Amino acid sequence: MATKKKAAKKAAKKVAKKPVAKKAVKKAAKKKVAKKKPARKPNAAFMKALTPSAALGAVVGTKALPRTEAVKKIWVYIKANKLQDKTNKRMINADAKLKVVFGGKSQVSMFDMAKHLSKHLS
Repeated sequence: MATKKKAAKKAAKKVAKKPVAKKAVKKAAKKKVAKKKPARKPNAAFMKALTPSAALGAVVGTKALPRTEAVKKIWVYIKANKLQDKTNKRMINADAKLKVVFGGKSQVSMFDMAKHLSKHLS
């Protein structure tokens, strides 16, 4: 009987120790004012005019131009001559002019193209 009383006291203590649920207090939500982002400035390194090599000049022209413009002109040349691989559009099949630019490779990934172009721009 003594153990029943002890067990009852422990149970009563556990019930008494339970935290009382507090009512949720709603706070007025403050409106956040969206800051206007400044106009994006192009990176000066990309806009620097570079002179293409003779091999690259045969494709994009000999006039100095930024790296971004050189890539655009290469893509215009690729699309005009249908040099993009039919099955895997990520691959570019090089013709005689591009083979020199691509380091003698007959097929180059579009992601590796910028690496090959950088060797011909100075």
